[in-house]
Amino acid sequence: MTKRNSGPLSGYRVIELCSTIAGPVCARLMADFGAEVIKVEPPEGDAARNMGLQDHGESLYCASMLRNKRTVCIDMKTDEGKALVRELARSADFLIENFRPGTLERLGLGYDELSRDNPGLIMVRISGYGQDGPYSHLPGYGAICEAVAGVRHLTGDPDRPPARVALAVTDYLTAVYAAFGAMLALEQRHRSGKGQVVDAALYETAFSMMESYVPAFPRLGVVPKRQGPRLMNTAPNSLYRSRDDSYVLIAANNDAIFGRLAAAMGHAEWAADERYATQIERGKRVDEMDAMVEAWTSQHDAAEIVARMQEAGVPVAKVYTIADIFADPHFAARGMLAKVPHPRLGEVVLPGIVPRLSETPGEIREAGHLLGADTDSVLAETLGLGEERIAALRQAGVVR
Repeated sequence: MTKRNSGPLSGYRVIELCSTIAGPVCARLMADFGAEVIKVEPPEGDAARNMGLQDHGESLYCASMLRNKRTVCIDMKTDEGKALVRELARSADFLIENFRPGTLERLGLGYDELSRDNPGLIMVRISGYGQDGPYSHLPGYGAICEAVAGVRHLTGDPDRPPARVALAVTDYLTAVYAAFGAMLALEQRHRSGKGQVVDAALYETAFSMMESYVPAFPRLGVVPKRQGPRLMNTAPNSLYRSRDDSYVLIAANNDAIFGRLAAAMGHAEWAADERYATQIERGKRVDEMDAMVEAWTSQHDAAEIVARMQEAGVPVAKVYTIADIFADPHFAARGMLAKVPHPRLGEVVLPGIVPRLSETPGEIREAGHLLGADTDSVLAETLGLGEERIAALRQAGVVR
């Protein structure tokens, strides 16, 4: 059974009917800050349990994504399984789901049905394209929705096909938007006593990152293109190779920083040169500026470059690998590499809590539970079912 804490969401109950990434991460954010999250999985388990790297048959990804949650296994394709979920929702503050729109309605578990029993219920619905509109029926993962939203068109090098970031960026940002929406709905419930639906769409999350380009298209007709490691119309702001074959990212985004960068490289005169003195002029000469900077970085090791730029007050970073992160003192000092007990693996290291609250911080209480580990305790404690009833449900294949 998941340990309780006194986080800011302590006392709130969340039912998670989610798979893969965006929905489970949304619920994990709430669990990190004290909410009681009951994750309902089908008999085969969340597909996320097969994602990422495995250790002795256990998903290391799920050790983090399912942390701080109670996991129950219920077959929602059965009438009794649907009835159990309805009972769980009756006492919940939030229900998070990421089925294709219309699925819960076909199961008799739509918001209209559940809110009749629980008017204060807040349902967080995460989908590819939202709960309505001509694309709402389409399946959509984060990567698919990045393509529709224009984000994929901007990702990668200009002389190559669009690339993908090797991380679920849109899923994670959608989880944050969804959790934010849930908190807004909770604040409104404090005033009205009524719940509502939070509709979070992956493609809209991705599209929100296009904010700088949306006003420009109808006014200027600009269709942005892939920039590779650069920042559009800004220089120097890119990756530069070092003498020891590493890469450093230097970001001189304004004139004052550029002056410090030029001086640190031994070329203070650049800041007074009308060709380079202003951000607008440097933005016209991106190739030239990058070549000038890399001519200098290629003569120095990455550690030296970083040290000199930091001393000069220029934003800089070596491009870290995961090995670099584990050796870095800042990650350790900030608690971002948390060692947590695991029911089968003994101990795992998980990413720390984000964000940090000064008075009511979040907490990693437990790594993700095994499939169905809390089924009996949730049925008994939350729904009040006796041992014989639970045994019968297990025998019938309704729970596991």
